[in-house]
Amino acid sequence: MGFGWADLDGEAYWTDQLVVVPEPKYAELEAAAGRLWRVFDKAVRFVAGRHDLYAMIGIPEVLWQSLDTLEMAPEGFISRYARFDFAVSSEGEIKLLELNADTPTGYAEAAVATPWLCAQYGARSPNARMAELVREAWAEERPDTAACVGYGSHLEDTGTIDMLVRHSGLDVACEDCLDLWVDEGVLRNAEGREIRRMFALYPKEWMAVDEGGDALAYAMETERLRLFNPPHAIVLQSKGLQALIWGLYELELIFTPEERETIGRYMLPTYTKAVFDGSFVSKSMFGREGGSVSLFDAEGRLETKDEEGFDTSGLFPLVYQKRAELAKVKLANGEFHLLVGMFVINGEPCGLLGRAGGPITGNASHFVALGVS
Repeated sequence: MGFGWADLDGEAYWTDQLVVVPEPKYAELEAAAGRLWRVFDKAVRFVAGRHDLYAMIGIPEVLWQSLDTLEMAPEGFISRYARFDFAVSSEGEIKLLELNADTPTGYAEAAVATPWLCAQYGARSPNARMAELVREAWAEERPDTAACVGYGSHLEDTGTIDMLVRHSGLDVACEDCLDLWVDEGVLRNAEGREIRRMFALYPKEWMAVDEGGDALAYAMETERLRLFNPPHAIVLQSKGLQALIWGLYELELIFTPEERETIGRYMLPTYTKAVFDGSFVSKSMFGREGGSVSLFDAEGRLETKDEEGFDTSGLFPLVYQKRAELAKVKLANGEFHLLVGMFVINGEPCGLLGRAGGPITGNASHFVALGVS
């Protein structure tokens, strides 16, 4: 079926069990994701063109020109492929941890393995529409190329790219980002083929540090290359945007009463400085897979730090967020904290992704399927 990395690096990655979410709790999660999606969309439009805010939320300067000059997508479609990560407590309280609106993985796990396992147990899977929504999204974007770093060798990213291409129904060439080069503003593959429209599992913030970042930015600015997700997805991606949203919420600016209720109910207090009296989390505005996350206790002392993911805290600013409780689940291979992901594809909340790990859900966490009953 296309999901081929139940084990990674000799370790079990897929915990072959099913965690079931009660139907009312799933309905609340789905509604929360839809409401938050509109809040984040509104915040990105508030940031647009304001260099002081770009700097505040950590957007690398190499992207500013693209953000200023390229047309922003219609409402709800700044990113057509994204995933919210939620903490759901043992009591059922839902709090947003972050939004990966640029390069989320876990697609094959959610779109293929999860519905299959739910069918074995007779549980409902809300993930069944993911492939259809990918097909609709890619019909709009129509990439001629899909790429990731280490295509053909990095099992997880390669499999994610292959599955998205398969579900798109399009004839799309797959490439390794490391084989691509820019020739006077034109992106080409190793054989010299011109690439005009590309879906890439390539974090855009790395354009600030990669050798070819400026050249890639120039290709985007001059519209010789259309990149998906588009450049404005990096604004959605920044954890600094969560601090900006919380600040606007506290100042009672731009958001409607309904949007303010959504922010207060489902978002966590997030700041660009450590101002908490109680326990909190610090993380890079562009950390991924748990990298750069540190947990502090009620006295402000460092409790634990992620050691598995790549630490980007020396490259990008930090945010500080109130800690949230993750429910614990007992599985065959131990007791874990459960992180609940909710994909938003083509503007619609549409699929659950479960990850089981420690207090910090990082690169060493396990995939566990989530169903609804």
